[in-house]
Amino acid sequence: MEQQRLVRAAMERAFSVLAPAPSVAMQRGTRIRRSSGAVANLAKWLLDAVLVCPGETMTVIAARVGEKPRALHRPMMRLKHEGRVRSAGARGATRYFPMGGKTA
Repeated sequence: MEQQRLVRAAMERAFSVLAPAPSVAMQRGTRIRRSSGAVANLAKWLLDAVLVCPGETMTVIAARVGEKPRALHRPMMRLKHEGRVRSAGARGATRYFPMGGKTA
């Protein structure tokens, strides 16, 4: 009888870890889908940061914006596609520069 109770308790603990509460999932880095408005707002902040410190890496720019570098990937791609920012370099050494005349 005691053994069954221990097994049941172990099973409940094991399965409770597989289905965390939503707040726990967000803390563990679960992906969050942003609206297009949120991406546009983040892109605006990102552009401002690039204007203030041109030629910096994403790590420096992300610290200025207050986000993690990975969270700024989509907004940066948006700015590059719009022709507002250009990049030079590869991977961790990529530097970002504002494009002249298209920052408004």
